[in-house]
Amino acid sequence: QVAAASGHTVVLVDQSDEILKKSTKGIEESLKRVTKKKFADKPEAGAEFIEKTLKNLTTSTDAATVVHSTDLVIEAIVENLEVKNQLFKSLDKFAPEHTIFASNTSSLQITKLANSTTRQDRFGGLHFFNPVPMMKLVEVIKTPMTSQKTFESLVDFSKAVGKSPVSCKDTPGFIVNRLLVPYMMEAVRLFERGDASKEDIDVAMKLGAGYPMGPFELLDYVGLDTSKYIIDGWHSLEPNNPLFAPSPLLNKLVEEKKLGKKTGEGFYKYK
Repeated sequence: QVAAASGHTVVLVDQSDEILKKSTKGIEESLKRVTKKKFADKPEAGAEFIEKTLKNLTTSTDAATVVHSTDLVIEAIVENLEVKNQLFKSLDKFAPEHTIFASNTSSLQITKLANSTTRQDRFGGLHFFNPVPMMKLVEVIKTPMTSQKTFESLVDFSKAVGKSPVSCKDTPGFIVNRLLVPYMMEAVRLFERGDASKEDIDVAMKLGAGYPMGPFELLDYVGLDTSKYIIDGWHSLEPNNPLFAPSPLLNKLVEEKKLGKKTGEGFYKYK
């Protein structure tokens, strides 16, 4: 959406036409919300903006065919190293030499993804934040093999879609999640020890630190399975780091399929 709205030609690729139809509809709804604010007193200009943006967007279920004429590939599929590597490996065969590959992963090493291709120098991380149309930040990740030219292209692209890029080396969680995930886990441990209630911890962080959500609300929003997946991955990389220690309570909730907002219950219940 943000790439198409900023004048880029975008092909959205997914596994089925059904998913793509749903995605396109979601983008259309999101654009309507954006234009309501952006063009509040000019509804005609708003309608024109939506039409223009949607013209920049096409869909496909065949990534290999599409990649032939692409300058930049941004991958945002399931957080699974093997599945991502399979995709990059196949796209690497069909993409032109100048094409840059980027991953939107939040927890996996970019270097491990780059190694599945022959274009390690044209590979980096572009980590957007949810919801992307609203959030201004993009973390641009440079691996030891990423060329300066590739890095600069990724920074320029981030600015071209109206975002504020920050750069970081290929370290677990980059900047935001490296600080945010241990903070959320510490909140769970504080609650597990019985030092404070989850409600009071949430209120404390909202009113005391000015956060829009408390750590338990945020965990439910992100998804407890996603949070567990990240902490388990980091724990296996650094088993002696106490910040990455697994939480029995988090594991129990995930086992019970209480994954947060998306399942109607996590640390809190949702109607």
